[in-house]
Amino acid sequence: MSFAGEGMALGYARARPPVHRRILERVWGERVPFRHALDVGCGSGISTRALDGFAERRTGVEPVVAMCRMAPSVAPGAHFCSGSAEDLPFSGGIFDCITAAGSLNYCDIDRFFPEAARVVTADGVLLVYDFRTGRNFASGTDVLAEWYETFVSQFPYPVGHALALNPSILGERAGAGFRVVNSVEFAIPVEMNSASYLEYVLTETNVVGRGEARAWCSETLQPVWAGREAAPVIFRGYAACLCR
Repeated sequence: MSFAGEGMALGYARARPPVHRRILERVWGERVPFRHALDVGCGSGISTRALDGFAERRTGVEPVVAMCRMAPSVAPGAHFCSGSAEDLPFSGGIFDCITAAGSLNYCDIDRFFPEAARVVTADGVLLVYDFRTGRNFASGTDVLAEWYETFVSQFPYPVGHALALNPSILGERAGAGFRVVNSVEFAIPVEMNSASYLEYVLTETNVVGRGEARAWCSETLQPVWAGREAAPVIFRGYAACLCR
């Protein structure tokens, strides 16, 4: 899956569901006063923005230049730079918190852990979390799931190299002395209408710039919402907290 285009960066900035903050609140509860947090693979800055209040300083690092350019407008007050998870452009021991929201699936995880160990403090925390595509209404009806299956058959995911991750796999693959100390699974409802879901789902299979995909989604999503103004869509995922 390619994230390099300006259209995808804009789509991520404007249309991704606002679940990151709610995930952090489920993991940490009350605001945790981290001194300096690093968001690895920060994308357009949504996951970095969620750290506001959890860290005195927030820094995001992102390998895709188009995403990195977008991030300062999405997360004002945070600092951003271009770089990879496998070669973090920072001095050692300067972060007491590292977050990675759906980004480690696209890196060499065996090279990432030594880099994370290098830049984090001895008592620092690494939080890895991710969520799957929202494809179910909270009401339990299958109509959205059925629509999504048709959508991905019409506009398949690009062939990619994403690594499957979950707390169990992270526990097995963690290196450089990291270990999973806590993990949670979540199902977060987000109120969406057919228009906001359309903009979101176009970022899922990298068809955001394809006019035929937008037209198809616009036409076929209307009956899925069946005249409702909005409905909660469920986003399921995991969060794993690792320490050394």
